[in-house]
Amino acid sequence: MMEVEKRGHIGPALSLIEIMRVLYDDILKYDSANPLWKDRDRFILSKGHGCLALYAILADKGFFSKSELNSFCKFDSFLGGHPERGKVPGVEASTGALGHGFPIAVGMAIAAKIQGAGNMVFVLTGDGEINEGSIWESALSASKHKLSNLTILIDYNKLQSYGKTSEVLDLEPLMDKWQSFGFSVAEVDGHNVSELKKTLKSLPFNREKPNAIICHTIKGKGFPFAESNPTWHHKNKISKEEFDAMYECLKD
Repeated sequence: MMEVEKRGHIGPALSLIEIMRVLYDDILKYDSANPLWKDRDRFILSKGHGCLALYAILADKGFFSKSELNSFCKFDSFLGGHPERGKVPGVEASTGALGHGFPIAVGMAIAAKIQGAGNMVFVLTGDGEINEGSIWESALSASKHKLSNLTILIDYNKLQSYGKTSEVLDLEPLMDKWQSFGFSVAEVDGHNVSELKKTLKSLPFNREKPNAIICHTIKGKGFPFAESNPTWHHKNKISKEEFDAMYECLKD
């Protein structure tokens, strides 16, 4: 996809790809032939700039043809730099303005509880994103309504667009924060597929509380020159040499 327009948020996509792979391979109930199936689980990528990973997985699961990936960010493509509901099959919410995917997920979880539906709601946020006040307002609401059908996954790669989270706005002690807001909390290696699968399959952690999973990750995971490197948060002009280096990493 990046080769189409020589740009994209590659670092953020690589920090969350295993999380989403486990969700779509092993956890979520969905029907790619019927994306609006009423009994489906809901997944929101609140960290919308990580959409390279989402598009790759949705295409792999048959929500749309893999050939569409070749149009990424072109003028007439439905695959933009952030995912849009109503344009991209399988996308539950238009995201990119950080901080509002979680409030939408809380609303979905409340609706499911009122309706007595059995579906689960998952939302994946960035760590820099949870600087937003809307996240913590939503957390209070989720705890009040005892939304055990709701899980927030935090892509905790410790790096925001322009610096370390510890320097921009320190999040620690992060587990204690979520517990103090009434969540049952787990911590995992966000790149360990078996650990992710085991943790997600144990949901809900508590029938009276919403769930939070802190996923420790590395931004740009898999490309050593991009790992924890803020210049790879977003690339708007990727050189042939950089593409060659990425392909060499895939060979290894």
